[in-house]
Amino acid sequence: MAEGRTAASARAFELLEPLVLAATVRVHAPVDGYEDPGARRTWGSGFFVAPGWVLTCAHVVGEGGAGVRLAGREVGITFTSGDLGGGIGGTGTGTVAGRVECVLPESLEQRRPGRRGLWELPDLALIRVLAPVTHACVWLTDRARPPRFEDVAYFGCTEDLGMPEITGRTTRLRGAAGAGAAIRLGADDEIVPGMSGGPVVDLARGEVVGVVKARRHEGGGGLAVSIVQLRTLPAATRSQLGLYRRVMQAHDLHHYDQHLSDLNSRRTWTDVQGELPGGDGYGTRLRLTPGERTTLYGLLAELPAPRSSEAVRSLVEAARGEEPDSSGPAPLSWRDGLGLLYDPPGGVSEAAAMLRYATDVSVTDHREPPAPGADEELWDWVRATAERLWRPLRRELGERHERGLAARDLRRRASAGRVVHGPARAPDALPAGPSVLLEAWSHGWEEVYDWRVSVLGGPDRPAELTPVDSGVRVRPERLPEVLRAPLAEAFRRCDTHEAAALLEVAVAPELFALAVDEWAVTGDVPVGVQRPVVHRFPADGPRADEPHRAAERWARVLAGPVLDQRADCSRGRPRSPSYGWLAGLPDHIVPVSCRSADCEPALGALHAARRAGYGIVLCRRPPPGETSCAAFHRGLREELAEAGRGAPLPLRLQSLRVRAHGHDPDAYWSAGLGLVWEDPARPLPEDEPLQGDL
Repeated sequence: MAEGRTAASARAFELLEPLVLAATVRVHAPVDGYEDPGARRTWGSGFFVAPGWVLTCAHVVGEGGAGVRLAGREVGITFTSGDLGGGIGGTGTGTVAGRVECVLPESLEQRRPGRRGLWELPDLALIRVLAPVTHACVWLTDRARPPRFEDVAYFGCTEDLGMPEITGRTTRLRGAAGAGAAIRLGADDEIVPGMSGGPVVDLARGEVVGVVKARRHEGGGGLAVSIVQLRTLPAATRSQLGLYRRVMQAHDLHHYDQHLSDLNSRRTWTDVQGELPGGDGYGTRLRLTPGERTTLYGLLAELPAPRSSEAVRSLVEAARGEEPDSSGPAPLSWRDGLGLLYDPPGGVSEAAAMLRYATDVSVTDHREPPAPGADEELWDWVRATAERLWRPLRRELGERHERGLAARDLRRRASAGRVVHGPARAPDALPAGPSVLLEAWSHGWEEVYDWRVSVLGGPDRPAELTPVDSGVRVRPERLPEVLRAPLAEAFRRCDTHEAAALLEVAVAPELFALAVDEWAVTGDVPVGVQRPVVHRFPADGPRADEPHRAAERWARVLAGPVLDQRADCSRGRPRSPSYGWLAGLPDHIVPVSCRSADCEPALGALHAARRAGYGIVLCRRPPPGETSCAAFHRGLREELAEAGRGAPLPLRLQSLRVRAHGHDPDAYWSAGLGLVWEDPARPLPEDEPLQGDL
């Protein structure tokens, strides 16, 4: 141990070291035939986070040059086999092939740093093992924020004795970096190159909190990536489980099985966590014991994954008594919700908050039926665990469970004849939950933009806004890059297993020309292909002159039938429509602007349509060099006739983008097509725009 470490940290290191060594691996090139794995140069380290899954740094699997694709690459993994102990290169080791499942961020596939350059955060890679092997797994933290100023140990592959060996060293955390994506490691001991990708273990709590990333060339110490960044793994497509949830479910079930098994006399992570010094509150009314926590995570892992991040946050708020911290990656699993319940306000104990949360989860409506008896087993465990706590809490939990069951039965009876598990919605209707709101403001005197990304509450929570991120003075060509990460985080908070959340772009009409639907947020597929995207007029602008007439127009167009009306052209010639002419058109009309929104005829048409109370307007970014808009108007008229009414237009527009992206010639006319969607059930909060630097 480094000089200055406390006796408690020394004892914790002694207890945790065998467990971490058993789960930490050496990453190298694939082994051919009977070749000795030790002959392969070490690329870096990694560690098993779940059966068959190894976590490391992206730069570790990036060995071999910038021309090598990372995702899908095969690597060699040498590990401690069957929990036998021993260092790499000693007895009890095995080697297996692995394939890189994905890297974070995904942009590393196209943009990598130069030699000896620092790879972009979070710099993570998840490797799938290609053969069934017996191995140990680390325990991953569930806390939403990386710890600060704690004693930690970091592990990885070294060659101090001339042979590859997994070793551990200790230091102290020195705070966060990279907006919480990384944690700083102190200079108490040396970080050698082969340790990149190894685990960083919090000695106070006995959990892995980071992945060793880099060392400082001057002053010692280094950086580690926060484990919380695993939540930024690529999102699932509709009705799929998602890689993060899949891995964490396997992680929790592994430790649950290890805890319940009496076939192995070796100490588990749960056993050691209960033996760590300084575990104040364990076994008392303040906190769940490590065994209780492991059991709770295992029972939650037996249930279907949450419908959305917002579903988790709402249950956390109900159990905690206040809105949870919204900074950092969104909670995606039931375990992530428990991680938001530490240190609750008002003197509420962690144990009470977690049992309330588990009670609410046991009576929630899942997106698919749980395994028979899984929710009842969770409630039985809550009731049994509460026996050691206060009698008033036991009574409160019982009443909470009864109310939850009654509310669930009411929802199921109301949805009789429809899908029982998960919210039912019409196939052509937008998701009813929260949406992502992107706002942008231009500086009139120079070509830069201020922006803000938020989560808009939706019809159930009208005008409720949860900020995600914001920025000022961004050049237009940099907007797609700058907004990629904030939009991805907002989508993680809003997407459900049933549908991708709506993206609402609230900008002044002249900014409707921004090609937001063509930006890539996750992967290389445009965001307008992945989800519905609509325009909104900013909340601080002028509203309809006759609100009652606007409500009538909205209801009439939604119900259909609808008819398009050219607003800024007449037989292909540009024109600026008058407000009086647009206001006098029938209620079933949808105005169409076929010119770029930043030109005078189209801008006049959009402003006039807003004043006249049109909640649905079709607009466009014409393709370069277009000489005739006839094909566009012809295709749009056919599309509206097929739709029959206004309600399905956002999803039909997304389908058109999917077809055009798939090179369907019959959909090329729709290039640049946009939709203004002023849904009165989704009001925008009236807020002041961002101000630039003073």
